[in-house]
Amino acid sequence: MNSKALALNRRRTSRDFRDKIRKMLLTPVDPDDFLEKIGKISLKKAINPLISHFYHGDPEIRQRAVSAFGRVVAALAGQDMEAARVVMRRLIWSLNDESGGIGWGAPEAMAEAMIRHEGLAREYVRILLSYVWEEGNYLEHDPLRREALRGLWRLAEKRPGLVKAAHGVEILQSCLNDSDAECRDFARRALFALENG
Repeated sequence: MNSKALALNRRRTSRDFRDKIRKMLLTPVDPDDFLEKIGKISLKKAINPLISHFYHGDPEIRQRAVSAFGRVVAALAGQDMEAARVVMRRLIWSLNDESGGIGWGAPEAMAEAMIRHEGLAREYVRILLSYVWEEGNYLEHDPLRREALRGLWRLAEKRPGLVKAAHGVEILQSCLNDSDAECRDFARRALFALENG
């Protein structure tokens, strides 16, 4: 097979894989089944198609993509921690003003990966907290801050010790004065999880 035919075949295979992920996200699939099916092909190849669904118009599809992303990145971290770090840094970059993007889904996707992999949580919990702290990397856009706080709430439920150790209580308490009602609600939920965790 010549190089043009190989390149065409790779593109076709990549497109088929993206279509397969899209179909799995459009129909409810058990998250463990999703990971099993993806893992047989390639965890790394699943990242881009999943991130593209963070922008989907249907909130349920977006949430499935974020959840699947967390599982895929945690599984990737179990195989190749440096590859998982590269993916996490990509999400962090998407939230940076210089990236030219908005970073929809990134804060919550980071949290989902941290919920499922303690090593990722230890490395990135402070960065996630910095997105809701006015003296940190504060996300001024309310919907993104909501995502970060929703992610922190879930992380506080699963890994309260790590969130507390990163000064999460103090940072989340400062969020109780947020101008956005949903942000305040997620901060309260996270603090409740920390008090009871």
